[in-house]
Amino acid sequence: MATVDRWLLPDGIEEVLPPEAARIEVARRQVLDLFQRWGYEFVVTPHIEYLESLLTGAGQDLDLRTFKVTDPLSGRQMGFRADITPQVARIDAHTLRREGPSRLCYAGSVLHAQPRALTTSRSPIQLGAELYGDASPASDVEVISLLVDTLELAAVPDVHMDLGHVGIYRGLARAAELSGEVEQQLFDALQRKALDEIDALTAELPEHLARMLRALGELCGSRDVLDLAQACLVDAPDEVHAALDELVAIADALELRHPELPLYFDLGELRGYHYHTGVVFAAFVPGVGYAIAQGGRYDDIGADFGRARPATGFSTDLKTLVTLGQMELGEAPRGIWAPDHHDLYLWQAVQRLRREGARVVQALPGQPLSDAVAADCDRQLLLQDGRWQVMPLAH
Repeated sequence: MATVDRWLLPDGIEEVLPPEAARIEVARRQVLDLFQRWGYEFVVTPHIEYLESLLTGAGQDLDLRTFKVTDPLSGRQMGFRADITPQVARIDAHTLRREGPSRLCYAGSVLHAQPRALTTSRSPIQLGAELYGDASPASDVEVISLLVDTLELAAVPDVHMDLGHVGIYRGLARAAELSGEVEQQLFDALQRKALDEIDALTAELPEHLARMLRALGELCGSRDVLDLAQACLVDAPDEVHAALDELVAIADALELRHPELPLYFDLGELRGYHYHTGVVFAAFVPGVGYAIAQGGRYDDIGADFGRARPATGFSTDLKTLVTLGQMELGEAPRGIWAPDHHDLYLWQAVQRLRREGARVVQALPGQPLSDAVAADCDRQLLLQDGRWQVMPLAH
């Protein structure tokens, strides 16, 4: 039993075997090529770093999902990255220090101490794009459109997009002068759409503020919700109207660009409330009980790295995209079997074929021709008329 236990993997940690690993790698290359065509530059971040940097600007949720260890060299606490976004924000703010907009993208494995949902992996391959240096809704529209393109490239069917704006609740909570504890309790109740709790938590507030906060729990649905919100929140502070205007502008642009994409609005949806500052969005598909991609605006993310920068972006799990999607990855070419023969002309023939893009597997000493099938070869190199030539595999 002890011998068997050595090969067990922890819950939520999985291996990726051929040919699935090849499918994931081809998909990764195709998506990164897509990002490059949009002007996004690829960066690679470290798997582990000091906690002070890794969790800077992040909420408690990320802290709980981060594996922590002690660095034997310095004695300081380190963490395995659970989210690449804060690392990329550091690169933009501290390392690159560019003026004006900057577009960065990434793809790499992350490790979660706790899964996002019961059925999700704790070792996803996080894929994402971030746009820094521009605070306008145009940047939000760009990253959402890039996400839509990514899901279309992966051929994920039946996608619908949820949109909200944390500035609406934040502005109302600030106007109501809620204590930190009550603000958190009301936040939790809004996420659960617990209308009775929302009523109780707002009972002592001025009537106009209580009415607007209660309305957030029910302002969800199709595009008509935005028109209803403008009527329900007419007495809201200017910052709430500005947030609502941003959401309307983004919705208008998305409907123009992606008329077939179903949009769902939820003004009580506060995903990443302690992290995001503006519009938040998530992609869902039927039958999956969690968002397959998510993102939003998180302005001033670089402040803790010495340089405040507007920022917006999204991330997704590459393995989920490949599992749910129907991406055309093409058939991997089958291989050519070369015999175990120490002949210079054979070696030159093998290398020429490899340079031309062919997959050539050379037999090892004593390896029979029957192993060529297991190596996914359908041709072989044979010496004919004094030349090594590619011929059909003889069975």
